[in-house]
Amino acid sequence: MALSSPEATNLNTAKIPENPSSPCSIHLQKLPHLTDYLPNLKPLPNPLEKNTLYHPPAGFYINQSEVVLGKIILDLSADSEAVSSHSPQVAYSRAGPRWQVFFDPKDIKAAIVTCGGLCPGMNTVIRELVVGLWEMYGVRQIYGVTAGYRGFYSRDPIELNPKLVHNWHKLGGTALETSRGGFDLNKIVDAIEHHGFNQVYIIGGDGTMRGAVNIFNEIQRRKLNIAVAGIPKTVDNDIGIIDRSFGFQTAVEMAQQAINAAHVEAESAVNGIGLVKLMGRSTGHIALHATLSSRDVDCCLIPEIDFYLEGEGGLFEFLEKQLKENGHAVLVVAEGAGQDMIPRTEAQKEERDESGNLVFLDFGAWLKSELKNWWARDHANELFTVKYIDPTYMIRAVPANATDNLYCTLVAYSAIHGVMAGYTGFVSGLINGNYAYIPVEEVAHARNEVNTKDHKWAWVRSVTNQPDFVKP
Repeated sequence: MALSSPEATNLNTAKIPENPSSPCSIHLQKLPHLTDYLPNLKPLPNPLEKNTLYHPPAGFYINQSEVVLGKIILDLSADSEAVSSHSPQVAYSRAGPRWQVFFDPKDIKAAIVTCGGLCPGMNTVIRELVVGLWEMYGVRQIYGVTAGYRGFYSRDPIELNPKLVHNWHKLGGTALETSRGGFDLNKIVDAIEHHGFNQVYIIGGDGTMRGAVNIFNEIQRRKLNIAVAGIPKTVDNDIGIIDRSFGFQTAVEMAQQAINAAHVEAESAVNGIGLVKLMGRSTGHIALHATLSSRDVDCCLIPEIDFYLEGEGGLFEFLEKQLKENGHAVLVVAEGAGQDMIPRTEAQKEERDESGNLVFLDFGAWLKSELKNWWARDHANELFTVKYIDPTYMIRAVPANATDNLYCTLVAYSAIHGVMAGYTGFVSGLINGNYAYIPVEEVAHARNEVNTKDHKWAWVRSVTNQPDFVKP
């Protein structure tokens, strides 16, 4: 099954023919292109053809007909939804270099900005954007916007080059500095125009991507020849559609150190409990993967599951059994778990951070207090210890590991190739193991929650033997 080959300046008209033997057709998500609102733009040969060090081999360039399926597991039984509804399978344009580009390297002025919280790999993405633009396409005007979105209109951009960013991939954090909030659409787009930027690379989480949607829409409204690309960043892996965000695997790896320490503390005490709180406001991916990786965890609590403390089948009953049998227990909780169980004042119910998110209370500290109260009430005069570890800032501030560094490199290069090809309002990311371009608006509103009905959560239950928390 293949796409028909579209004209070079009409890149979103590709059709996929029906296959009579297939249970469903394929729908290619429309990818915004500069020619959608600037139809007179003329394509140019890709400068990689003249790069004396590159020598693109046969099959190097991506055809418009190459797509990445959003879903690769289908149920072909007669009563399955895929067959009975005849709904098309969603596909995305495959990422990579195109034969034609819509920017002349000598006219490019690129801007790179990092927004939101820290995440392993941010400096690697910055570095690879700079090196990729410079070495592959010969771009010489590359700038970093400091302090997040507000930096567009409140600070002067800094000039970047490969020599300056050479060792940035070895550093945690972001050398461009970051911040939350500060999003003023008109000021940002005015500043982009004022500085003459015509390529804008935005690195950030779902809130940052929602901002990128607004920037893209305003640039399109003004009919500016400026391409906008997003590179999704969220350490807790809560952005949908893509397989994972960069930095996630580093976070899981670093979480092992905290779990190992909690296990040692718990095992070295009489009736010891090691309690670890990991990142994950709305999703429990880090907690889940860290639990599966560790094998020392007795119970994993995430935002996607309901649980209770007291009574038959509750957490306290389970922990009491564990302490009697093993003398210790290890709990891993995601920061967003159990938030509705913590008493809040009216002011706390309304408190928001600079990004507009509800300020969470410390569930780990609250649970530690509840554990101590429970033991003092039901087991007076018996020894009991709870060691609480919160490694949040240690995890997110480290450099990316080898796997994430590779991912950062490829996702950055994919973004560059997409922008050079004239695409805009998109993000580059990994879908089912292949790099693809996804409309930024789709990514900005897609969530990636843990599916507690799939096999992965079943594996957690089998590893921990924790209760299902279904009240009898």
